Amino acid sequence: MYSGEPGSGAGKGGGGGGAIRDAGGSFGKMEAAREDQYFYNKQKEQLENLKGHLDKEIAFHQEQIKRHEDAIRRHKQQMAEIPESK
Repeated sequence: MYSGEPGSGAGKGGGGGGAIRDAGGSFGKMEAAREDQYFYNKQKEQLENLKGHLDKEIAFHQEQIKRHEDAIRRHKQQMAEIPESK
């Protein structure tokens, strides 16, 4: 386990992230916060895209259900119009 906060300097939980983060201090913390915000926004965007894609998939399948139900109804009507054989 490490001590410190992200962006607090090399070897203190924020190291290895570049010169600004290695230096620590307020700039390192600010950079760590920007990175966190970037990845939060990226994940939020990806989730919104996924939801949009799933909405399209749902609409597609609902349309397919409607088409199949219409086909079933037509076939039943055709069967009802066929005379019974003796």
